[in-house]
Amino acid sequence: MSHPVLGRDALHTVYLTLNGRERRGQAQPRLLLSDFLRHELGATGTHVGCEHGVCGACTVRIDGVAARACLTLAVQVDGRRVDTVEAPQGEHPLLDALRAAFKRHHALQCGFCTAGILMSSADWLQRQQAAGQRPDEGEVRDMLSGHLCRCTGYTPIVNAVMEVACA
Repeated sequence: MSHPVLGRDALHTVYLTLNGRERRGQAQPRLLLSDFLRHELGATGTHVGCEHGVCGACTVRIDGVAARACLTLAVQVDGRRVDTVEAPQGEHPLLDALRAAFKRHHALQCGFCTAGILMSSADWLQRQQAAGQRPDEGEVRDMLSGHLCRCTGYTPIVNAVMEVACA
């Protein structure tokens, strides 16, 4: 399979399915997916924190797998499915359940890191369920260690994820 050579400064059309809708936008080869989503497509639910893949605020799902949008180039998602925290209600039942649990447990705090935590949690819980596993609190805390949140001690977040995991 040959890959096209992308001109350094040329704009390339990126076609993708974003939250279940066919979308397209223009991107230079070096444009990050996080910036493409926010500035080109107007999907501002994906937040940009550290831009080094450490904080987790920019976590999205690409073809169903959690990924850091600040470490992914927009041109890499051409022809793929990208889901963000803005996915419509009913599209992803685990994400819907997590949104509701976060609200009940007051796990939102300032909300900056919440989108990435929700996306990682939905991905992780889906994989746990597919494997027939029920995570314990330590495993939830381990999963959350890939996210930096300055507003909370993670307890409300852990409680929300555990509620959904044990449902």
